[in-house]
Amino acid sequence: MFTDEVLDSVSVQSLWRKSQQAAQESKGCQTRVVHSAEAVVQTVSTTISSTQTEPQDQETEQLLLLLQKRDEPEPPGLRDFLQRVEGLVIRELVKNAKSHAFDGLLVNWEDYSQRVSCLHCLQHPSAQERGLHVTSVSWSCTGSVIACAYGRIDDGDWSTERSCVCTWNLNRRGLHTKQADLVIDVPTAVTALCCHPNQPALIAGGLYSGEVVVWDTSRTQDPILAQTGMSADSHREPVYQVAWVPLQRKGEFGVLSASSGGRVLLWTVDSDQGRFVLNAAYALVRQQVPHSSSARFKACGSNTVGVTSLALSPWDPDTFLVGSEGGLLLRCSFSSQTPAAVPSEGQSVTLRAPAVFSFRPRSGPVHSIHCSPFHRNLFVSAGTDGQVHLHSLLQPNPLVSLRVSDSYVFQVQWSPTRPLVFAAATGQGEVQIFDLGRRSPKAAATIVQGDAGQAATCFDFNCQNPHLLAVGKTDGTVGIWQLSTDLTEQSSRESSQLEQIANQVAE
Repeated sequence: MFTDEVLDSVSVQSLWRKSQQAAQESKGCQTRVVHSAEAVVQTVSTTISSTQTEPQDQETEQLLLLLQKRDEPEPPGLRDFLQRVEGLVIRELVKNAKSHAFDGLLVNWEDYSQRVSCLHCLQHPSAQERGLHVTSVSWSCTGSVIACAYGRIDDGDWSTERSCVCTWNLNRRGLHTKQADLVIDVPTAVTALCCHPNQPALIAGGLYSGEVVVWDTSRTQDPILAQTGMSADSHREPVYQVAWVPLQRKGEFGVLSASSGGRVLLWTVDSDQGRFVLNAAYALVRQQVPHSSSARFKACGSNTVGVTSLALSPWDPDTFLVGSEGGLLLRCSFSSQTPAAVPSEGQSVTLRAPAVFSFRPRSGPVHSIHCSPFHRNLFVSAGTDGQVHLHSLLQPNPLVSLRVSDSYVFQVQWSPTRPLVFAAATGQGEVQIFDLGRRSPKAAATIVQGDAGQAATCFDFNCQNPHLLAVGKTDGTVGIWQLSTDLTEQSSRESSQLEQIANQVAE
């Protein structure tokens, strides 16, 4: 018989063995399930990885094929062929390097366009309501701002009528064509305008009262930087032309002004004092005007030569040209020391007679002159005879005369990028663009803006963006036109064609 202690120990051992077996069976079942599930997941992951590597394997195989091809032997006969033609190819390359067949050719990588289209029509409603005309337009040196002067070109007593100068920045976001970015009120009509060649905020202007002004558009409260006022040195007649002139000190510019009173004045700007200082003065007197053998000029009426147009030579800093009310066209010199035959009226400098050569006079006022930026001896002129005349500085008679309009021609200007192209604004409301490289004397393009009954009084090519042309009219609008590529891109041999025109003898 077993004792109680033995029975207890046997029962405890039996229970322990059963619990161990149960634990082993439970662990085994869990392991199988978990491992089976994880194996399935890992297999799926491996399959996806295999799919991602397939493109890399294909690229590698293609690269290997290319490398193998490079190791293939060269085609039979290739080396012998290259040795036979080597001398011929070298001779042709040397010949091409010395050729001038493509001299002057400018490659255009942009889309070729033959359209002339109007991008903007700028208006200042207040000026239009008063019937003011656009008298002058000028682009800033950056090519993004257009300045516009208002006044009148018709007859009448309007010397006391107020006017303005407006500017628009075409690169400004949200351009308002009927609201100028800046409006400068002026107590009298503005007859001339010219933006500074280096400083985009400075604009020189000439007034009907005879005053010359420089505005600084960065000073919105008081934009007047300098003003001549009314003194013994200033003009007494309307100023019809202003231009910035480089001075002897590098980087500095003066303002050259010309008036119908017969004076051409060179001013320096004292920005600290807010005034002009007269640097040099010239007076055009009929008895001191040289006359060529072909000139039929009668000295009658007033003794003074009223200047209506002026142009600076970009090639010779001593030369400038003037056109007059009576049709005179003169070449002048800044360095002339001949005293002018006029009585002294208290001027601070001595008046000099600048005219050194006379071209054949026109039948009426010369409204515009412009020197070629591509040839030192060529310039164009236009006026009331409705023609544009191409001149050489070395000959009294024009080389070419083109009938542009049955009305007045108010302005003529060379293209800044095409040596053979110039444009003319007419009293019939058109701007005609001529190409001397064409056989036909007709205009290569004609710009008509708004009512044809409104004269095109002024225009200006954009030197920074030659595809843009600004046109002002008597209806108070300024049109911004985009020119076609054939009017702005220089063709081959164009400069040599201009040279041939300059060398011909006038009839």
